Amino acid sequence: MPLTKTASPPPGALRRAARELTLIALLFLAYKAGRQLIAGRAGAALDNGERTWRLERLLHLPGEALLQGPLLAHELPVRLANSYYAYVHFPATVLCLVWLHLRRPAHYLRLRRALAVLTAAALVLHVCIPLAPPRLTALTGMVDTGRRYGPSVYGPPEADQLSNQYAAMPSLHVGWALAVALALVAVTTGRWRWLWLAHPLITAVVVVATGNHYWLDGVVAVALLAVILAALPRPLPPQESSPPPAAGPPRPHVVPPPRRAGRRRTTKVPAAADARLRPPGRG
Repeated sequence: MPLTKTASPPPGALRRAARELTLIALLFLAYKAGRQLIAGRAGAALDNGERTWRLERLLHLPGEALLQGPLLAHELPVRLANSYYAYVHFPATVLCLVWLHLRRPAHYLRLRRALAVLTAAALVLHVCIPLAPPRLTALTGMVDTGRRYGPSVYGPPEADQLSNQYAAMPSLHVGWALAVALALVAVTTGRWRWLWLAHPLITAVVVVATGNHYWLDGVVAVALLAVILAALPRPLPPQESSPPPAAGPPRPHVVPPPRRAGRRRTTKVPAAADARLRPPGRG
C-alpha cells in the first residue's frame, strides 16, 4: 500500500498535532462524562437488550452466540479478541489522526469532523436508548469473555465508575474503525490500500464475539457514518488544491519552409511592359 508523495511537515507541525490531539482527548473525555450522566438505568437497558435480540431474530440475523461458540473452544483466540477490543481501537484512531494531520491536513479535518459528529450522535442515542450489551443480557446466552479470560476493560457494572456499560447502541468501535479505514484508503494508492478495510471487519467480528455488541449496533454505526460522510465536503485531490497560474493566450506555431541544399536560384518574372515588347517566339 504505497503512500502518495507529500511534502515534509512545516515547522511547528508537531506542536499543532499535539494541540489537536489534546482537543480530541478532551472531546473523548467529555463523551465519557456524558455517558456517566445516563448511568443507573440498568432495568431499561436490560429490557432494550432483550428487545434488540428478538428484533435481530425477526430480521433473520445470525445469533451472536453462534459466532462466540467456536471462539470459546480455545483460550488463545479469546484472549486475542479481547486484546484487540481493549488495545487497538483508540491507539489506531490516534495514530491515523496524527499522521493525517502531519501529511494530509484536508483529510485529517474531514476525519476529525466525522468522528466528532458520529460520537455526538452516539451520545444522543445512548441517552434515548440505553442498551445492555449481549454479555449482560441473559436471554442471549453470551459469555463475558473479558471477565472470564482477560484482558478486560470493564469492571462489574454496578461498581464501574469509569464507563457506562449500558450504552451499546451504536458501536463506536465499528464506526470509528470504518472511518479510519476509509480515510486511509483515500490517501493511499495501489490495490493493497483496500486492505485497510480489514480493520473495521475484524473490529465488527471482535465486538460481537466478545459479547460487547449486537449486530445491529454495528449496522446503526455504519448507517450514521454514511450519512455524516455524505454531508461533509470531500477534500480536493493534491493537484487541484492550488490552481495553476493563469497562462496567456496561445501563440501560433509557425513552421518555416524547408531549405534546399546548394545555392538557390530565383526566377525573374518579367513585368507587363516587357511582355508586350518581346517578339513572339516560334512554334
